[in-house]
Amino acid sequence: MKQLIPAEIVREMDAYIIGQEAAKRAVAIAMRNRWRRQQVTSELKDEIYPNNIILIGPTGVGKTELARRLANLAGAPFIKVEASKYTEVGYVGRDVESMIRDLMDTAVGKVKGEQRELLKDSVAATVEERLLDLLQPPTRSRRRRSASEDDRTRRAKRTEQTRRRRQRDLLRQQLREGLLDGQMVELELPEEPMQMMQIFSSQGMEEMGINLPEAMGGDKRVRRRTVTVAEARNHVTEEEMDQLVDMDRVVREAVRRTETAGIVFLDEIDKIAAPAESSEAGPDVSRSGVQRDILPVVEGTTVTTKYGMVRTDHILFIAAGAFSAVKPSDLIPELQGR
Repeated sequence: MKQLIPAEIVREMDAYIIGQEAAKRAVAIAMRNRWRRQQVTSELKDEIYPNNIILIGPTGVGKTELARRLANLAGAPFIKVEASKYTEVGYVGRDVESMIRDLMDTAVGKVKGEQRELLKDSVAATVEERLLDLLQPPTRSRRRRSASEDDRTRRAKRTEQTRRRRQRDLLRQQLREGLLDGQMVELELPEEPMQMMQIFSSQGMEEMGINLPEAMGGDKRVRRRTVTVAEARNHVTEEEMDQLVDMDRVVREAVRRTETAGIVFLDEIDKIAAPAESSEAGPDVSRSGVQRDILPVVEGTTVTTKYGMVRTDHILFIAAGAFSAVKPSDLIPELQGR
C-alpha cells in the first residue's frame, strides 16, 4: 500500500475524475486510515474498523471510477457488484456472501499474477530450450554399437553432433531476434477440464472448483496442436511458471490482502431500499431481506470460500446509488449505521 497522505491521494484522483471533492476526500481518508492501521501494534489492529462509505449521485458522475482508482492506488483486491443482483437467503439466486468469494478469487488472481511476473525472468532460459527442442527435435537414441565400432563411424557421429550444435546456435539467435515467431511447431497441450460445477447448498446456488478427472484419480489428458512459435512461447511460459508458483503461499497472501485491504464496491444500493410508505408485502419484503443479509457481512463475519475462511471485519465497503426514487433513510436503520 502506497504511503500517500489524503491530499496526495486527492491529487492523484484529480487526474482522472472531475469535481466530487467531498467524495474524494472521504475515500482518501478511508484509505489513509487503512495504512495507519497497519502501523499500530497487533493488539490494537483488531480494534480499528474501517469507515464504510455511501456515495450518492446520478449515473456518470464518477462513483465507480472513484472506487476503482482508489483500489489501484492501494494495490488492493477490488470488486464491483450490484446489490440488485442478490437475493434473500431461501430464494433462488446468488446470496450476498458470494461477493466475498468473488473478492477472494480476484485477490488470488492478483497475487498469482504478481508471482508469475517475478518468475518470468527465471524461466526464460528453460522456455528457450524447450522452444529449441520443438524447432529441432532431439535425435532418437540408436542401439549401442559394439566395441569394434570403427573410427569412421565415431567421426561421423561427432560431425553430426557438431552440425546440430551449430544449427541449434543459429536457431537460438533467430529465436531471440523474433525471426521464427511465425513458424509452426507441434506442441502438446493439456485439455481444459470442466473444473466448475454448480451445486445447491443451504446458502444458495454456488460454484465449486472441482477438477473431476483429478478427483476420480484420472490422468490429465493432452493433445497435440500445431501453433506458431509465438503462441508456443506463451503456452510454455505459462506451464513453467505454474510449476514454480507456490499456490499455498499465494492463497495465504491473498487471504491476508482480502481481510486487511479488500474493497467491495456495492453499486445500486438504492435498488434494494424500500420506500417508507410501501406495504409490507410483495417485493419490498425481499429487498429488506437482502439488506439484512448484507448487514452481517458489512459488520464483520466469517465467510467460507474454496480457499478457506475469510473474515470481513476490515474489508472496506463503498456503497453507491442514485437515490432518485428513494432516500438513504429508506435503508434499514442497522445498515445505515454501518
